[in-house]
Amino acid sequence: MKNKLVPGKVVAVCISSRRGVKKQKVTKGSLIENTGLEGDAHASHNTLRQVSLLAVESIKKMENKGLNTTPGLFAENIDTEGIDLLSLKPGSRISVGNSAVLEITQVGKECHTKCEIYTQVGDCIMPREGVFARVIQGGTVKKGDTIKLH
Repeated sequence: MKNKLVPGKVVAVCISSRRGVKKQKVTKGSLIENTGLEGDAHASHNTLRQVSLLAVESIKKMENKGLNTTPGLFAENIDTEGIDLLSLKPGSRISVGNSAVLEITQVGKECHTKCEIYTQVGDCIMPREGVFARVIQGGTVKKGDTIKLH
């Protein structure tokens, strides 16, 4: 992955109305302050995991294991490229697009059950390399937007 100081970019934005399912790619999304991505089941005032991010560099690891991937397959909200998400620590802030600011709250997560992806290929990248954030400042997010360390 590239240096975290080099701006990255948004590759895809995805939402779903239910938890625990693949998210669908959308043209653009609205990040709502202290809530998450509008229309997504994980958007909530009561959680530190309002938005999930996953690097295409991580997704490619799963493709190398034979998995055909599409944006949102790992239930992530934002696919990124060129920013080393795993180097970000809780409390780090990133700017997305023209106005949105996200604060990293968690890197990785506990996987209580083996998901469909794990069943297919014997592994899933999201518990190790998924990054979670809360929305500090809202704004529109779309493919091609720049992501910078704030």
